[in-house]
Amino acid sequence: MYPDDLSYTTEHEWLRDPGEATGSVRVGITHYAQDALGDIVYVSLPEVGASVEAGTPCGELESTKSVSDVYAPVSGEIVAVNEALDATPELVNDDPYGGGWLFEVVPSSRTELDDLLDAAAYQATLEA
Repeated sequence: MYPDDLSYTTEHEWLRDPGEATGSVRVGITHYAQDALGDIVYVSLPEVGASVEAGTPCGELESTKSVSDVYAPVSGEIVAVNEALDATPELVNDDPYGGGWLFEVVPSSRTELDDLLDAAAYQATLEA
């Protein structure tokens, strides 16, 4: 349920790091988060070119239950957003680790990636 090739935050975001070749990392929310939110009906994401700071809100997900902040897992510059979510926000529910990704960011310091959780550590936070 929590892919081993991703890193995670305690705020329920995931981060996929394809390596330094691209420079950017892809961010989304976990299965746990999308399940807790319920049916997502609207997604507000940061603008391309915006600077974000690790641990601070940079977007919102609105569901039939509530509105929830999306937190930046690392500091850096937004280089892409998932524009498909404008028309089909339910992709976050249907495919949180694939088509439901939220944005891509170029980390200002790749050492911040070391502070993220692996799948086992993230799952342990859910069971605590």
